[in-house]
Amino acid sequence: MLSVVIQAGGQSSRMGEDKALKPFLGKPLIQRVVERLSPITDEMIVTTNRPVDYEFLKLRLVTDLKPGRGALGGLYTAIASASHPFVAVAACDMPFASQNFFESAYRLIVKEEADVIIARTEEGYEPFHALYRRETCLPAIEAAINEDKWKVIAWFPQAKVRELSPDELKSFDPSGLCFWNVNTPEEFGKAEQLAK
Repeated sequence: MLSVVIQAGGQSSRMGEDKALKPFLGKPLIQRVVERLSPITDEMIVTTNRPVDYEFLKLRLVTDLKPGRGALGGLYTAIASASHPFVAVAACDMPFASQNFFESAYRLIVKEEADVIIARTEEGYEPFHALYRRETCLPAIEAAINEDKWKVIAWFPQAKVRELSPDELKSFDPSGLCFWNVNTPEEFGKAEQLAK
């Protein structure tokens, strides 16, 4: 019932090297994310425009279906590539991607018949660690792209978006770390210390 899509499409400009492939506690960071989320999925996909770099994962690799459309195009690719009704999308640079978050979100999306289960933190919405209903989200995202919109959440008015309250978020992600994406060598080192 659940597809998990790991997005490995970013530029890694602040890291100075491909952060998805940078060793995290001895293995590529993306492999850690895959291992953290694989127990909950019926299908695991990686979206990347450099599939040859990720062949070692032995997973289905999908390149951009809407090239040059930034993060919104990436989200479209993730949801369009999935074959299950619900799609958990996670970025490749989130070392604490949370199985518990997605399991809790899955129960909630089914119970409330929502289209999106998403957290809003001080940084805003967290679309790259969120759960989507494929059937309703895909046409809404496609319409936003066709209207030349670029914001990842440009299509939210067309969907039933269920925002998590701070209390729900605490129970979904007790560590409070699931949305942390490592962008610099310093953050990377700090995340490794915490992961130990």
